[in-house]
Amino acid sequence: MENKFGSRPNRERIQNALSLLFKTIDTQPGKRGIILEISEQDKFIIFSDQHKGARDYADDFSLAEPNYIQALEYYNKENFHYINLGDSEELWENLLESVINHNKETFEMEKRFLKRGAFIKVFGNHDLYWDNDPLAGLNLMRIYGKKIPIYEGVILKIEIKHQLLNIFLTHGHQGDLQSDGNWFSKWFVSTVWAPLQSYLQINPNTPAYDNQLKTVHNNMMYNWQAEQKNTALITGHTHQPVFASLTHLERLYLELQQANASHNQALIAQLNAELKLTVAAGADPPELKTYKPGYFNSGCCCFSDGDITGIEIENGFIRLIKWSFKKSGSPERILLEEMPLDNLLDG
Repeated sequence: MENKFGSRPNRERIQNALSLLFKTIDTQPGKRGIILEISEQDKFIIFSDQHKGARDYADDFSLAEPNYIQALEYYNKENFHYINLGDSEELWENLLESVINHNKETFEMEKRFLKRGAFIKVFGNHDLYWDNDPLAGLNLMRIYGKKIPIYEGVILKIEIKHQLLNIFLTHGHQGDLQSDGNWFSKWFVSTVWAPLQSYLQINPNTPAYDNQLKTVHNNMMYNWQAEQKNTALITGHTHQPVFASLTHLERLYLELQQANASHNQALIAQLNAELKLTVAAGADPPELKTYKPGYFNSGCCCFSDGDITGIEIENGFIRLIKWSFKKSGSPERILLEEMPLDNLLDG
């Protein structure tokens, strides 16, 4: 019901919103966003969509908190910069005071990056409060112990092979009527969905790295990026990890196409076996075109299995990583995908 009446992603509206934000930051850095000129030695971790709540059954973050805390411990020790890419706090479903009271440990971990001057906070649609409420600055000071700026986007500029690569980061809700200030979505989430989710004790977010085709919204984000020159785009918002413009399922299908073309029977059998586990019987494979590898989605930190996903940038590489405690019983970092940053240049 909420999707039907609230969500109407429109390619032109989304592309115009992204273009305006990128141009504003690039030409007038400051209030809407900042530019960081970085080198291949700089290290960044990007997490989004924690949706920190009040530790009730509507709190999607509660299962993921141990992985998130251990991940921040690791990245702080390794001197990463942390870009928090929006929807960090679930302020559609919860009062701010409840979120603050039930997430003191996670805020303390984030403060460690702030003390090093290595913390950037971007707002999303579920924590839009940080951008538009007159008391937001005072409450941020309560949480972090100092006044911090809130941005809509960030542009990382890095020189690679004598070319300038722009890495544009934003939450990704821009231009989507379901999320970009839509009153019906906010009313539905706070009044209908949150109480129902708490009563039924459910988390609707599929497990991390789930095998799906890209959502319509992610495809529209990709379409914007594909029209840019030497510019990569990293968003969150959809809770669906995307690496180099592909979901895991899409990558499997493309690898199967290549294996069939080269008559690699062993690889064909391996890929078909994996697809059989993840795709409904009789389902037709999608028609996949050749994608530019410049669109990424960090996924989320509130999957139903407690896993979290994020994007790392380090030593000239970009990576999709997962933190999970399913194998060893304690949180551990798992590398899912990686590629050199120079692959994002248009040549």
